[in-house]
Amino acid sequence: MPYKYKGVSLFTGAGGMDVGFEKAGIQVVWANEIDKDACATFKENHRESFLREGDISHYINELNDLKNIDILFGGPPCQGFSVAGKMDPEDIRSQLIWTFIEAIERLKPQVFVMENVKALGTLEKWKDVRESILKRTSSMGYTCFPFLLNSSHYGVPQKRERVFFIGFLEKKIEYEKMMLRLKQLMEKPTSIRETLAPLGPANTERNPLTCTAKITLASNPIMRKSPYAGMIFNGMGRPLDIDHYANTLPASMGGNKTPIVDEELLYGNAINDWVVEYHSALLNGKIDSKFQQVPNRLRRITIKEAALLQTFPEDYVFKGSKSAIYRQIGNAVPCKLAEIVAKLVISELENEPIIRNQNIDVGQVTFEDFLLI
Repeated sequence: MPYKYKGVSLFTGAGGMDVGFEKAGIQVVWANEIDKDACATFKENHRESFLREGDISHYINELNDLKNIDILFGGPPCQGFSVAGKMDPEDIRSQLIWTFIEAIERLKPQVFVMENVKALGTLEKWKDVRESILKRTSSMGYTCFPFLLNSSHYGVPQKRERVFFIGFLEKKIEYEKMMLRLKQLMEKPTSIRETLAPLGPANTERNPLTCTAKITLASNPIMRKSPYAGMIFNGMGRPLDIDHYANTLPASMGGNKTPIVDEELLYGNAINDWVVEYHSALLNGKIDSKFQQVPNRLRRITIKEAALLQTFPEDYVFKGSKSAIYRQIGNAVPCKLAEIVAKLVISELENEPIIRNQNIDVGQVTFEDFLLI
């Protein structure tokens, strides 16, 4: 496709953001990633992009030689800020956001987009960090706003909440106007069933069986109101409600933390949901012979299925071991969400008029409906 803008991608991973930005019309001319498996994946799928493999500190001086870069984007490692981690401000991974800020200073792009976990955008613990990001980028001439977006509001079959720091160089940006653009771009997510069913059953040509981690009943179930929450099976992999969207896919997939799907509900002719029935039996204390073990119809999602739930193209090729591939998928920004963000910044750059989405009355949608404060 013809590209209108030039972009630089940092902390690139497997290239989820790159897929979305390229679809929006941004040519990735220079990228950097340290993980060797993710690098192999990126090079396989983005053959026209120049990739520097290794620690960004070894190559950051090269950014001084890149001219006329329109957009810098990327997601510095987030484990230091994540509520799923130790939330250690001294974690070396936390410091990489400042490397991204340094890259902004060297490149001086028209726009930058820095993605990270929800906690960085919401928790009081990280207030000083947020304020430092805004202060430093403002001193460089940027107007920057943090946006907290839920991918399921933008057509992604997965609830994934992320903060995006978006800054424009020497351009007056109206926050309310950007909010309206985001509302206009909202889209109902496809269901898990709609997303995965075209692949066909696991262990077939389009859907190779990958995760073989056994599913067993939890000896001490942790119950929740929903059968798709809590912990009624071994491990952290919860069952998916195939007629809705998934919860956030973790980078720790590949073993018993991989989500569970009911093959017969998804691809067969089953009319009953075994997970719902088992959950009900647990609540009522009526565990009969039907619920003594997990039926074969329940299995972990495959690599292909995980990638589609992250909105990677079906023909996207992943490199590395099974665990490395699941990690790349779980670490990625959903491609479709990245495309939405790219379209947002391009529409602002080009001062496009705001066109109301026919399916959404923006006058009735509040800021909190899509920006998770």
